[in-house]
Amino acid sequence: MGGAKGGSDFDPVGKSDAEIMRFCQAFMLELWQCIGPDQDIPAGDVGVGGREIGFLYGMYKKLAREYNTGVLTGKGGTWGGSILRPEATGFGALYFTQHLLDKAGKTIEGKKVALSGFGNVAWGAATKATQLGAKVVAISGPDGVCHIPDGITKEMIDYMLVMRASNRNMVEDMATKFPGKAIFTPGKKAWSIPCDIALPCAFQNELSEDDAKELKANGCWCCCEVSNMGCQPGAIHFFQHNGILFAPGKAVNAGGVATSGLEMTQNAEHISWSGEEVDAKLHFIMKSIHEQCVKFGTQPDGTIDYVKGANIAGFMKVATAMLEQGII
Repeated sequence: MGGAKGGSDFDPVGKSDAEIMRFCQAFMLELWQCIGPDQDIPAGDVGVGGREIGFLYGMYKKLAREYNTGVLTGKGGTWGGSILRPEATGFGALYFTQHLLDKAGKTIEGKKVALSGFGNVAWGAATKATQLGAKVVAISGPDGVCHIPDGITKEMIDYMLVMRASNRNMVEDMATKFPGKAIFTPGKKAWSIPCDIALPCAFQNELSEDDAKELKANGCWCCCEVSNMGCQPGAIHFFQHNGILFAPGKAVNAGGVATSGLEMTQNAEHISWSGEEVDAKLHFIMKSIHEQCVKFGTQPDGTIDYVKGANIAGFMKVATAMLEQGII
């Protein structure tokens, strides 16, 4: 799918749909010759969801004069997108977490979950966590945290999409929409709310060592990194040395890019799979990734170092391919 990572310093906060559309079109004007279904395939990430992918693809199609739907993933359902792609990162993360807890002899049902952010990833994570019987008690934003003592509801989860599309980037809107059910505290993070499981879903380096200590003090015993490099090194070391289950984003959040691959497969075959088919394939992929982490991360004392396991599994895949293809 390509190895590039990139983006822009354009801030969508406070911008109109028309401004965002014009920026996406200008961005694609410079990018289009560097991407392709067999070259490099961009997808959404921080600040880039289905709306932006639509604007980007519309401009790509105009410039390339080709109907290559596989050139971008995260597309709309009416023009080449896959069912469950928007939810895939969050869903996959919860499937991985479920396998991790099962391996540790625990269950997610009834557990209190705190997650950061309220964008696409957090939305998917909140949806699947709730479906699996957990209680999401916190979501956060740059302005503070919303404590949801009775657990997030379907109406609240649906409203997360409205919040994301508003370009306001304020989690306080949840408390305004659902007074009494969501309690907003300015300047605080999700990690200030007592929980069993912490799921960083927002951005890189969002969870510090001090946050990790606060989580432990508040009763947290598991952290699965859903955002890319969401935890600072000090936080990871603290988790590992204080009996808190921890798994890194390179394994936990792989469901997003995996389902991008499933979307490309459907594009290449000019077919659409059902939600059940996509979900089953996603669940199988996350189960396989967990098994690889366990294979390479199991320590002599029987404990599992998921960071070590994920790193070695990734390295072995690349190293084996290089050796088998010879010196070139």
